[in-house]
Amino acid sequence: MKYLDEYRDPALARQLLDELRHTATRPWRIMEVCGGQTHTLVRQGIDELLPAGIRMIHGPGCPVCVTPLETLDRAMSIAARPGVILTSFGDMLRVPGTDTDLLALRARGCDVRVVYSPMDAVRIAEARPDREVVFLAVGFETTAPANALSVLHAAHLGLTNFSLLVSHVMVPPAMTALLDSPDCEVEAFLAAGHVCAVMGWREYEPIAARYRVPVVVTGFEPLDLLEGILLAVRQLESGRHEVENQYARAVHRTGNTEAQSVIAQVFRVTERAWRGIGTLPASGLELAPEYAGFDAARRFEVEGLRPVEDRECIAGAILTGARLPTDCTAYRVRCTPRSPLGAPMVSTEGTCAAFHAAGRTRSTP
Repeated sequence: MKYLDEYRDPALARQLLDELRHTATRPWRIMEVCGGQTHTLVRQGIDELLPAGIRMIHGPGCPVCVTPLETLDRAMSIAARPGVILTSFGDMLRVPGTDTDLLALRARGCDVRVVYSPMDAVRIAEARPDREVVFLAVGFETTAPANALSVLHAAHLGLTNFSLLVSHVMVPPAMTALLDSPDCEVEAFLAAGHVCAVMGWREYEPIAARYRVPVVVTGFEPLDLLEGILLAVRQLESGRHEVENQYARAVHRTGNTEAQSVIAQVFRVTERAWRGIGTLPASGLELAPEYAGFDAARRFEVEGLRPVEDRECIAGAILTGARLPTDCTAYRVRCTPRSPLGAPMVSTEGTCAAFHAAGRTRSTP
């Protein structure tokens, strides 16, 4: 398959690993900021094949995982109301809230529907003017354009029964928050190719310069990641700290300016809470004042939320790369894909789900 099999060639992978062994002269710690990249690294065993001393740190690259507990509890409170159809992508349905999840609410009779696009939710609202239709809009910059377009389309149709419960987050502020932490071990980043396809990589250049860390925009296939790691190690070995683009077949420096324009029209930058991390300034998006009528958080007043995280779940430490899933006492015991304690075990981009799917087990104490 064009542009797929070419990036899974075992012979080329061995060549890149050999070059890495000849290039690295000391240990280096590199963080990938994308859950899709994490799954490829773990599923293919790349993180275990790297030369001794090169360690991959799995960052907060799963948008489902970083959606704050309060947002999930709010979504469930709204979904439980009569006359509401709550729509969402499928991986949100099993993310645990404080007391339950959306899938359990659907089993109890609430109208919770899986959609494949926010436009599907708009079509439901158009077909059911007697119901309030809410789309749970989560994700990084990648999904923001489609969510913005759904608002513009609903406004064009004159719909008054469609709204978004927004929990958009942005990657660069999370990177700077990690780098500002006194416990930060990250010496280079692999930036998420799909985010950069939308936003470009200009906003990473000040980060690379200020913190003196290489940033390599990287794709998602095994050879993409191996080449991205090699580019990062070459920079580290030579003392450079620049933004490089490994994912040239899909990403340009300026990104998709039309998508950026739609985001800027519908959303405004705001502080945002990240599950397991805390509230980061200027790290999220909210609906602009002129589109406040489509804001489900304003339309449905939800009082008395008291989010409580599971005490045994260490999702926060896993999302920041401070711990691995195999460090968690609940991993593969109380926390499994069938019965998750935290979002990283649910999402297709979650680190715990990646480790579980790859059969990684806890080491014997």
